[in-house]
Amino acid sequence: MQEELIAIIRREIGAVAYFRQSGIVKRLPKTRSGKILRKTIQRLAIETEVLVPPTIDDPKILDEIREVMQETWNWPVRHILTSI
Repeated sequence: MQEELIAIIRREIGAVAYFRQSGIVKRLPKTRSGKILRKTIQRLAIETEVLVPPTIDDPKILDEIREVMQETWNWPVRHILTSI
């Protein structure tokens, strides 16, 4: 499924959006009003300490995403989630 997703993105959007890794998660972190917390997902992938926004609907989702990152890409376990 990962290879198919990468091929679709490359074909539909182009080489500028080409990526090599993907992970499938059951749900995305959202605010109570339904907006996806894209910056939080990005920080989870890049930074070692991630602040959990107070507007998040369910903070456990970030742990689920972190687990997928660790399983899929052998991401370091050092990522820490802290509440604001």
